[in-house]
Amino acid sequence: MTHSALTASDRYLTRGELILVLNCGSSSIKFALFDAGHTPLPRDPVWNGKVQGIGGPSPTYGETGMTPVPVRLEGSNPYSAALRRIEQGVLARLGSRKLHSVAHRVVHGGSKYFSSIRANTDVLADLKSYIPLAPLHQPFALEAIEALLHERPDLPQIACFDTAFHHTIERVEKLLPLPCTAWDEGLRRYGFHGLSYHYQSIALPQRHGALAQGRVIVAHLGSGASLCGMQDAKSIATTMGFSALDGLMMGTRTGAIDPGVVLYLQEIKRLSPEAIGQMLYHQSGLLGVSGSSSEPRVLLPMESQEDVQGERARDALALYVRRIVREIGALIAVLGGLDLLVFTAGVGEHSAEIRKRVCAGFGYLGITIDAAANEGNAAVISGKDSSITVGVEPTNEEWIAAREALALLS
Repeated sequence: MTHSALTASDRYLTRGELILVLNCGSSSIKFALFDAGHTPLPRDPVWNGKVQGIGGPSPTYGETGMTPVPVRLEGSNPYSAALRRIEQGVLARLGSRKLHSVAHRVVHGGSKYFSSIRANTDVLADLKSYIPLAPLHQPFALEAIEALLHERPDLPQIACFDTAFHHTIERVEKLLPLPCTAWDEGLRRYGFHGLSYHYQSIALPQRHGALAQGRVIVAHLGSGASLCGMQDAKSIATTMGFSALDGLMMGTRTGAIDPGVVLYLQEIKRLSPEAIGQMLYHQSGLLGVSGSSSEPRVLLPMESQEDVQGERARDALALYVRRIVREIGALIAVLGGLDLLVFTAGVGEHSAEIRKRVCAGFGYLGITIDAAANEGNAAVISGKDSSITVGVEPTNEEWIAAREALALLS
């Protein structure tokens, strides 16, 4: 990293206290610093970056103004080593400034936490009980909270829940068709990607006005994927349920699947719960059906191949799109119509081809797409004659978390 690459950012880093946001996944940690001294809180971070490939053979560390570089994560716990690397980077850049707080994206708040909360040992113990509901993300966010509570007990740790935004959905949407005692045991539909949808509930009315207060469906399409039906900028229904396995087909996750398949794998194939969990979370979805990749951008060029690999890529993408179309159709029925369809997250924001194929499934509703706007990832990609507005809105989960921390501590 050159001195000149730091100059502008470092000058900005002298203004006020900073909110550090940590977004911890199973193999990566994203981090961002927001300036708490500005009102309103800027949506762009002062500085951000990530460690990725944690646990793999070639982890990398990257930050603002810097190309990702290989990083050594020594010791028996590479995740803890990655946290220490981020801590070192943050401390090196703080200078005379102080941290205001640390905001953590926590996937699951269970049936107890419906808004962001300052974490302490009691809260941490509660959140650990939800690890089986979100094993890909929950333990890693909690590891970061626990480490910082120990190292910096004076520094506020704020847990921001992906489940919280969906607290507004009706009871009938939360119920599972299980024995009535299941509800009391916490077995219900929670919904996820709430920080992303919370951001959309703010950004869409600013961009689309009153239209965004109507019947809206947001498609969060990334490595994890879900849909949220909104009205009055509140969650009405969503595709993920009790766990982050439900709903849409994803990069490596199944999405909704006949529970009889799970029973078959357990009783007939004699797979252990651990092996079944590994299959459902890590070996299925686009990766499983294609046999080659979890990413549409990799699979799309493979569709033209006249071999088994090409056939599997075509099958994977066809099923992926079909599941999105089917679930959008279900949400339209729940909402009683549709005024605005929005794509967000990695695939949603950047894959014009996937957006085109999904929207083609709703030609009967009068949706048309402006090809040039779609290729350019424009804010509005629907054609002038389209009966429904279709848009692309980048998500900003980190800003929501920082905003929540600032509001809670104020």
